[in-house]
Amino acid sequence: MISYARQTQEEEPQAAPPPVEEHIAPAPRVSVQAFCETVETAAAVQSAGEDRRLGKAHLKIQMGGMAAAIEAYRSAPTPNVIVLESDGRNDLLGGLDQLATVCDSGTRVVVIGRINDVMLYRELVRRGVSDYVLSPVTALDVVRSICNLFSAPEAKAVGRIVAVVGAKGGVGASTVAHNVAWAIARDLAMDAVVADLDLAFGTAGLDYNQDPTQGIADAVFSPDRVDTAFMDRLLSKCTDHLSLLAAPATLDRVYDFGTDAFDAVFDTLRSTMPCIVLDVPHQWSGWTKRALIGADDILIVAAPDLANLRNAKNLFDLLKAQRPNDRPPLYCLNQVGIPKRPEIAATEFAKAIESQPIVSIPFEPQVFGSAANNGQMIAEISANHKSIEMFLQIAQRLTGRSETKKQRTSILSPLIEKLRRK
Repeated sequence: MISYARQTQEEEPQAAPPPVEEHIAPAPRVSVQAFCETVETAAAVQSAGEDRRLGKAHLKIQMGGMAAAIEAYRSAPTPNVIVLESDGRNDLLGGLDQLATVCDSGTRVVVIGRINDVMLYRELVRRGVSDYVLSPVTALDVVRSICNLFSAPEAKAVGRIVAVVGAKGGVGASTVAHNVAWAIARDLAMDAVVADLDLAFGTAGLDYNQDPTQGIADAVFSPDRVDTAFMDRLLSKCTDHLSLLAAPATLDRVYDFGTDAFDAVFDTLRSTMPCIVLDVPHQWSGWTKRALIGADDILIVAAPDLANLRNAKNLFDLLKAQRPNDRPPLYCLNQVGIPKRPEIAATEFAKAIESQPIVSIPFEPQVFGSAANNGQMIAEISANHKSIEMFLQIAQRLTGRSETKKQRTSILSPLIEKLRRK
């Protein structure tokens, strides 16, 4: 019997594709070798290898199917994952039995086949095959299959990373990011963390009225120390569901980073937090580009002028091209309606970007200025302000969740809560 680790539950294979906005956790640093029989499948696997979620995996593609795989591993160790394409039932089962004689323990196998048969699927599961995917396959089918091998059903869900970036400096992207994170934590009841990536001039600590002695700089400059316990010590508690990974906002050192400088931070946060909101500064470098492309969802914040329109379109087009298997970025307009300032209408933005803005946040200097100066969110300053509903709408779209229903309370609620705590 093949000694592959079984990762899937015994269930019937389904040809119907899942929803477009499903959350697929990235794969770790693993080696993947695919043996294809058709150029169409090889092209799909090649495209999957370019997906951000397989960015850490080392993928190699060969033609020849089962026979080529058996021959290749007679004298070479097997990788973490083998992807096999096969058309025939008898050849498939017989080939798997031969492959078992040359396969290393712990290798996982994904089979791509054309036969939609329950009995065949059960035979494959009995032999220890990890997944069976019906062809023709798309790049997303391959990504989903490989990534799901490393997401055990009993494990905690991997956190969703949301990146917020301004199309231009001074458009209020940080304010939007912080208020959206507040809505995620308060209205959607999700544990969330805000990571302020603007180490020199970040404002998250000011906006949440926090002054932590440690923050994200301690993690970035000490990548060897980054683990779950270390990250927990760096987090500042803002509310029951919201934490902050603050920027030092000092100029005593220069913050020049390599492309992968934040990888360890993001990976650790994913393992402990359901939602991570990245406040990405308005700059273009290797690490900011990597952070945006690697996020699960992206929000671009733009003001209604020509420079913002150009920059928003450039960002939108690049991120859409670099993330072909993800949904396109979202964008919103901010500071709309400044008196006596000529503005480009939302319809013109939609025509140029070929996508509607998710919301248009009005210019309200009194409320937003008071919140910034007091270290509060808009919901704390004005509970019925119209922008609060907009932040909630953005939060729902980015997380794919609806607002949690507030439980009805009674005069006995405080007593019941005390008894529960005891």
